[in-house]
Amino acid sequence: MSDDDTDEELRESGDVRDRLEQEADRAVEQFDEGIVDLLSWVLDTETRARIYVHLRQHPQSTSEEVADGTGLYPSTVREALAELHEEAKVTRTKRESDGAGNNPYEYSAIAPSELVNAIVGDVQTELNTVFNLDEYLGGEHEEIDSGSEPVTISVEDADEDERDDAEE
Repeated sequence: MSDDDTDEELRESGDVRDRLEQEADRAVEQFDEGIVDLLSWVLDTETRARIYVHLRQHPQSTSEEVADGTGLYPSTVREALAELHEEAKVTRTKRESDGAGNNPYEYSAIAPSELVNAIVGDVQTELNTVFNLDEYLGGEHEEIDSGSEPVTISVEDADEDERDDAEE
């Protein structure tokens, strides 16, 4: 085998490696986009979904770090973080001083299971409102206790199921 053949093989293996890395990056991006699409419905906007995903991957990030990591405008990130914190979907604590007198807030996203439980409660309330619509409108309806909740949604944590199975 000549030196030219060896050089050609190295170039080809480098090309294959580059293509594989590009495909892997594209697969991760598509996976992330799928998660963002799903969370956009749950969290109301794509911006808030991107922030949530970033905070799950990088807990205790400042708003500047979130802006850098997501590519969103810093003012947009600060506004969305304030809303998410008010809704208890992210937590906020003060970062230790960096010596220059700066100690910005650090944000972390709540666990997905907590997010699901909050959403289930909201959906259940909305469904019960629709179910009891006649009561609210004062129209003809079947006898239903005022304030009844005929729709109940329960969510079981998979970890709890596994623990229950292990205890048996």
